[in-house]
Amino acid sequence: MADAVGQGYVEFRNVNRPNRADLPSCPVQVCAQLMGTKWKILILRDLLEGTKRFGELRKSVTGISQKVLTGNLRELEDAGLVARRVYPEVPPRVEYLLTETGESIRPVIESMRLWGESYLASSLRD
Repeated sequence: MADAVGQGYVEFRNVNRPNRADLPSCPVQVCAQLMGTKWKILILRDLLEGTKRFGELRKSVTGISQKVLTGNLRELEDAGLVARRVYPEVPPRVEYLLTETGESIRPVIESMRLWGESYLASSLRD
């Protein structure tokens, strides 16, 4: 769904949540399905820092191809976790940001970061 905002851009958000019948009954499986690829987790991590343009995401998510980034952004948008802003410029400027629901993933990714730091500090010795 697109909303015209007085800021000079059109914002695209999926305001319709995925159908409950289409989601697994296990809450952990739901989370894994919505943010389950390494690419989605890294995209969400970077968007936690703020709004980013496509090129910024492509540079920060090392190793991702343009096609894979586009597909993952679309899936995150469809899930209602990411919004897309399109500015009426030539060429069009497109920005991505977390929705309120996407922002609610912050504690999950922060826990992953803390666990990763702990693992690196204690489990991997040179």
